[in-house]
Amino acid sequence: MPVTWLNGHFFDDPSNAAVSAFDAGFQHAVGLFETMTAMVDDAGPRVIHLDEHLRRLAGSIQALDLAQEFHSEPLAEVVLQASVRRGPGLSRIRVTVTGGDLNLRRGTPQRHTPTILVVAQEATPYPPEMFVQGVRVGVADFRSNPLDPHAAHKTLNYWARLRELRSAAARGLSESLVFQVSNHLAGGCVSNVFLASDGRLLTPIVRGEEPQGAIASPILPGVTRSAVIDWAEQHGLEIERRMLSISDVLSADEVFLSNSSLGVLPVVGVEAKDIASGKMGKISESLVEWWRGLIDGP
Repeated sequence: MPVTWLNGHFFDDPSNAAVSAFDAGFQHAVGLFETMTAMVDDAGPRVIHLDEHLRRLAGSIQALDLAQEFHSEPLAEVVLQASVRRGPGLSRIRVTVTGGDLNLRRGTPQRHTPTILVVAQEATPYPPEMFVQGVRVGVADFRSNPLDPHAAHKTLNYWARLRELRSAAARGLSESLVFQVSNHLAGGCVSNVFLASDGRLLTPIVRGEEPQGAIASPILPGVTRSAVIDWAEQHGLEIERRMLSISDVLSADEVFLSNSSLGVLPVVGVEAKDIASGKMGKISESLVEWWRGLIDGP
């Protein structure tokens, strides 16, 4: 059974964890979330990149003015406790912060108390062959807009992305690549994207990496993406952050996705078009092993 913590209290029965019908997350999708992978074994609990996830969450809360105060340290302790309460093995941890009972009437104070929810549940059991044979992905109809100030944050407004995922699944595809309105690559619906070309890694520019004077990027700075870049630099690979086209994708030597649930997922084809040989490449293979090592621990 999932372990649930809501606004300061753990609930043995998740159905007892209730929020107001007027909560801004329910009423208007005013909120942010983070998803993490946790492991509990004889060495104790560990949540992969916990500090980085909560740092990104805190930054988005401040940038979008979701709450006047937010304290990461006690929330980190709650996340660890939730993983321990769920028990041994691999867990998926989701932290959701909404605007709470947000009063938008004129003449009323704007200070409000956010709703904070932590849920620990069994990790999604992905088929092992995905990480050996690779997957095929589609191209989403949805387009990411750099003029939307919320686009590069992990907000609750995920309907468009989930519809694209459902459409991809109906065609036997595992993800869909999202492009910007300018037709430059943004990422997957729920992942960041890397290309390997001539021994270099190429990846779209995310929020915070824009050249001075450039328009804001609508792409979420993925926590696992950042860790992949660190790994690549440690292994002497050149990293190039730039605007990428569909031609760059289709002509790449390798393509892979990253997020905090999948880790690293090799892509061997886009729609009916193979990427290179149509098989997982060496860089992707090394990164899949690296992620497996993070999960398994020292």
